[in-house]
Amino acid sequence: MSNSTPFHKILIANRGEIALRVMRSARALGYRTVAVFSSADRNARHVREADQAVWIGESLPAQSYLNIPAIIEAARRTGADAVHPGYGFLAENEDFAQACRDAGLVFIGPSPQAIVAMGNKAGAKQLMMQAGVPCIPGYQGEDQSDARLHEEARRIGYPVMIKATAGGGGRGMRLVSDDAQFLDALRSAKSEAQSAFGNPEVILERAIIEPRHIEIQVFADRHGNAIHLGERDCSVQRRHQKVVEEAPSPAVDADLRRRMGETAVAAVKAIGYEGAGTLEFLLDREGNFYFMEMNTRLQVEHPVTEAITGLDLVELQLRVAAGEPLPIRQEDVRFDGHAIEVRLCAEDPSQGFMPQSGVMSRWEMPAAIRVEHALESGSEIPPYYDSMIAKLIAHGRTRDEARRKLHAALQDAVALGVRTNQAFLARCLAHPVFAAGGATTAFIGQHGEELLRDDEDDRLRARAIAAVLLACTAQERHGALGPQMAHRLPVTYHLEADGQACEVVLAHEGGARYGAVLGERRFEVQVLELGPNAVRLSFDGIVESARYVRAGDALQLHYRGVAYATVDRTREARSQGGAASDGRIRAAMNGRVVAVHVAVGDTVKAGQPVMTLDAMKMEHIHAAPVNGRVKSLAAAMGDQVAVHRVIAEIEAEQSQAEESQAA
Repeated sequence: MSNSTPFHKILIANRGEIALRVMRSARALGYRTVAVFSSADRNARHVREADQAVWIGESLPAQSYLNIPAIIEAARRTGADAVHPGYGFLAENEDFAQACRDAGLVFIGPSPQAIVAMGNKAGAKQLMMQAGVPCIPGYQGEDQSDARLHEEARRIGYPVMIKATAGGGGRGMRLVSDDAQFLDALRSAKSEAQSAFGNPEVILERAIIEPRHIEIQVFADRHGNAIHLGERDCSVQRRHQKVVEEAPSPAVDADLRRRMGETAVAAVKAIGYEGAGTLEFLLDREGNFYFMEMNTRLQVEHPVTEAITGLDLVELQLRVAAGEPLPIRQEDVRFDGHAIEVRLCAEDPSQGFMPQSGVMSRWEMPAAIRVEHALESGSEIPPYYDSMIAKLIAHGRTRDEARRKLHAALQDAVALGVRTNQAFLARCLAHPVFAAGGATTAFIGQHGEELLRDDEDDRLRARAIAAVLLACTAQERHGALGPQMAHRLPVTYHLEADGQACEVVLAHEGGARYGAVLGERRFEVQVLELGPNAVRLSFDGIVESARYVRAGDALQLHYRGVAYATVDRTREARSQGGAASDGRIRAAMNGRVVAVHVAVGDTVKAGQPVMTLDAMKMEHIHAAPVNGRVKSLAAAMGDQVAVHRVIAEIEAEQSQAEESQAA
């Protein structure tokens, strides 16, 4: 009997960069592709570039990308006979894998049974222990009472890690350092797990302090063959979310790689696994490694493995799913050089990495390295999905060469209109601890202040450039070195620069030369070339370039690898005053109202929750800025609101002195 499962058309049950990535390999093998899309993604690139596309629901994931019947029906309507889940959404959902099989579709991934076996942390840990895989000491029992878990935590010894059994991504996870904190942390973890996964169960593990996060890429086919493709180091994380990934790991030598790889291969053989998978381990300071979890799908960071092995992992997935044996043996796997990847996310590091959405007015990715993305200038980033918008991957003969290439390319990338973590990523790559290969999972926590600190001199220069560009483009006369200011008297520009008020005194000194004064600093700026979105200038005698986008009084600037947002408030400067305490609550990002905590007329205290917005799977509470009475609510449950829109107004309570004066 043949083990082959031929298919001809692949429906990609995902969106964005991973949908495009799967399409690329599918087309190279001669397969037709089908995209699915939500209302928010009608104009997305993955929709345009697929052979066919089907609308599957409204913007919320539950109404579209998590809607199993709609996806199966889309496959039926288009004649697709295989489904690739990508990562995220339904990629590790056993019900989806089973629904595909029941519909006669090839699910490009492991069996539903394997997904179930490895999807539950407690069950997966038991299986791995039976397979001889080293596991962190802990508790994964059925008794989930607070008393039993508290008792087990004391037995394990602090610090202890609480983990939700049903999920990942840091949700339902708490690090507890002493006994007095345990019960509060447990209740918080269970509540979050119930909300995120519909399952409050947890396991306990001894916390490994400042470990490396090392994962092993494995592949297995239905013919009993299994191999590993080396390790990836994913230690640079923020809130248990990966930020930087690299292969190979600076902390893994050939012997450790062999031992970890053999352990991972033995594990997947023990459960009869098929397809791509990743076993994740914690590596302690003594070189001991412990199983953490298994991801039964393609990983976001798979390009770094592709870069050092020369293999196309999506192609391997498709070949294995079609019933072919793995085309490569373990002894044929070769590792060449070093690769590093960063995740570019639409988020604001200065505001606690709050997710951002909106229109990306200017988007230019570097051609010198591999970039996986699905954006273009004018693309809208919706607030409903994960905040990652691109992956930048550099390969070099050595780790430092790869790091230098990626750092330079990251600085060259232009992303204007929506805040990103671009500058934060560049600082991670440039930090001496990372450069030396010494980053552990504690890296961002230990060096967060340095990584968030921008360059004061560059910031002042950017504000000076912004004022000059506002003057030069005031009449939209792009391509000319003007318009010239009608006089040479200094003009004060009142700017809102990245949310902060500042003043730039600008003097036209003839031709295209300007003097810009910010506080005690004075800069000499000469505009050499001016285009619609680019400027070449001499700044205190140094010639350099910048990119920009102007829309009305708003100007977005990319300068020295950092994006700056400036709004010209000069015309309204006289009427301003007290805006910060005017009682108006403005949306901190584009988002959907998921809770309204007060009613008009209610008395509130400063800091009291008024409204909660949801954006990119994260909830953000908007609180009253002053003590007072709710004067108005400008948004209701379910409304979609734009960033900076006034969503509520609090009428501040009068002080006794004000009341006496009024009387």
